[in-house]
Order: sequence, then C-alpha cells, then structure tokens
Amino acid sequence: MATIAFIGLGNMGGPMAANLVKAGHTVKGFDLSEASRKAAAATGVVEAARLDEAIGGADVVITMLPAGTHVVSVWTELGKLVPSGTLMIDSSTIDVASANRAHAIAAEHGWISVDAPVSGGTGGAAAGTLTFMVGGTSQAFAKAEPILAQMGKRIIHCGDAGTGQMAKVCNNMILGISMAGVCEAFVLAEKLGLSHQALFDVASTSSGQCWSLNTYCPVPGPVPTSPANNGYKPGFAAALMLKDLRLSQEASMAAGAATPLGALATQLYGLFANEGHGGEDFSAIINFIRGQAAKP
Repeated sequence: MATIAFIGLGNMGGPMAANLVKAGHTVKGFDLSEASRKAAAATGVVEAARLDEAIGGADVVITMLPAGTHVVSVWTELGKLVPSGTLMIDSSTIDVASANRAHAIAAEHGWISVDAPVSGGTGGAAAGTLTFMVGGTSQAFAKAEPILAQMGKRIIHCGDAGTGQMAKVCNNMILGISMAGVCEAFVLAEKLGLSHQALFDVASTSSGQCWSLNTYCPVPGPVPTSPANNGYKPGFAAALMLKDLRLSQEASMAAGAATPLGALATQLYGLFANEGHGGEDFSAIINFIRGQAAKP
C-alpha cells in the first residue's frame, strides 16, 4: 500500500480520497477549505493543515483543483517539497496548455507524471466508478493505473502528455451539445402535447438515444436517478459545464477546428449561468429553453 498526498478535497476530490482509504492506502489530504478537510477526515483521510504536511513521505501526489492556474501554481510550489521519482497525478479538468506546463514542471524535477481528468460526476466519485482519461508516457500510465483503478471503473490511456485533457474537453463538448438537444426535444414534445414518457420510450430505444437521454433524462419520471427528480440538485453543475465548454472553445481556437455547435452550447450555458443558475444541475437548462420558447 502507498502513502498518497491528495490536494483538493472538494465535491470530487473528497470521495476520491475516501475510496483510496477504503483500498488500504494511507491518504494525507490538504484543502484550503477547513470544512472540506474535516469532511475528508471523517472518511479516514489524515488531515493536513498545510501543503507540506500532506506531502511528507508521500509516494504519490494527486491534485484535484479548480483550474489550470491552480494546478501550475501548486505543482511549482511542490518542486521544493517532492523528491525525484514521485508519481504525480493531476485529475483536475484544465486547459491543455496548463496540463503540458504541469508535465514540464514534473520533468524538471524528475517526477513521473500523468494528466488524468475524470468523467462520472460526484456519484461516480463516491461509488468509485469514474472514467479516467490519462495522458502520459506508457511507463507513467503503468504506474498510475493501479492507483486510478481504486477510484474508477475505466482507465483509458489516451496517449502522451496532455491527451487526457484533450479527450476530456472533447467528451464534455459532446455532453453539453447533446443535453441541449435532448432538452429542446422535450420542450418541443411539450408544445406538441406529447408526454415525457412517450418521447423517452421512443427516443431511448431509437436513433435519438444518448447518455443525456438514457441515463440523465432532464425531466422527472423516466429515469428515477436523474437530477430532474431531485429539484435539479447538481450531480454536475451548470457552472462546471460552462467551464468545460469554454475550455473546448479555447482548444478549438488553438487547433483551428470548427466547432459551431460547441460554440452555441457555450453561449447557451453562459446565458443560463448569467441568470443565476450556475449552481443547478446542467440538465436544468431545460427550464431556460422553456423560458426562451415562451417568449414572443
């Protein structure tokens, strides 16, 4: 069993760290939020009041932070604390340039590094069923995979440094576009007088089926576990979807790729968040689409 430093104990990082504890690892956790540290401590994570306390004696360092600037800042600071040969895993969802900068910092210090963003939301984090999209050398992936497998169900090596973030941004652009499309279809069905259940029964078994419909249906009833049945309390907040869609547009501009539907989805979620709904589940955008449809 390893000694693991886990930096970032929020809605995703906290349950991920808890699953490592369940697997038998010694996990020392740090977060700027005292409440997050205390919540993690209740699951068996050793609470560290400072970054250096979490790092001491660690074989593996995992970061789960809000944005690329945070990852680069923390990894830069860790250069003073982490010895050569340490396995470094970043599971944040960040821009590709920041991910590549983190890998460069790792190379400067002789660390073994992977970018390993996740899909599966808070439910997947708690259940240990996340999908990890991993970028890094084959040797780094081989070292990281056993650790990641104790927090997730599918561990996919996407290629060299940065490719995990590339896969994540493409995946979540698909998700944002597909959820908007599913919501539009349900709003149209409502206007036509077709029941939610009838549309679901047809589309979920026909060519319209997709994860946004079959697993995360944005209306109450057809999929009992979807946030629509719980007042759109977030499994994945609209603000986070907007963040990921903006990353997709940054990437598309840098690559010279045409992503018109991605751009439209980004605008749509931007309007939704600007109206104060960023804390709701991203499937709640159906309510925004209903409001737009009601306007003359």
